[in-house]
Amino acid sequence: MNKNLSTEKLLDEFINRCRAKGLKITPQRIAIYKEVVTSEEHPSAEIIYRKIKPLYPNISFDTVNRTLLSFTEMGLIEIVEFTGISRRYDPNTEKHHHFVCRQCGNIIDFYCNKFDSLDIPEEIKEKAMIKKIRVILEGICNNCKKDLEH
Repeated sequence: MNKNLSTEKLLDEFINRCRAKGLKITPQRIAIYKEVVTSEEHPSAEIIYRKIKPLYPNISFDTVNRTLLSFTEMGLIEIVEFTGISRRYDPNTEKHHHFVCRQCGNIIDFYCNKFDSLDIPEEIKEKAMIKKIRVILEGICNNCKKDLEH
């Protein structure tokens, strides 16, 4: 979650952005958004679906997936880009980077000014306008490392 905003303020922002985009504010959309922003992990659509399905038995996985994609288009959440099995979502839209454990799939946010100001290679500058820098480090987290050592 954006560490500078409370869940209540994030919900207010969510409602305002939905209204600005002409998107209906439904209980299902609110539940999906709340589940993402209160998550301690970077949840997949499947995780969100399993958590809200008991509350909304008629909701489909496709609805959850499309809703999450709409939220990313609106800038409310972001997709964590890495080579995993399923797309993962990040409620933290502040400038930050990720460590991904290749063993368990855990994603850890971290902040690094040095990474924020990486020098962009000239060949890329000539071909594209860079809007954001996000570094993803991959390895084995400490929990998995302990398991491998035993």
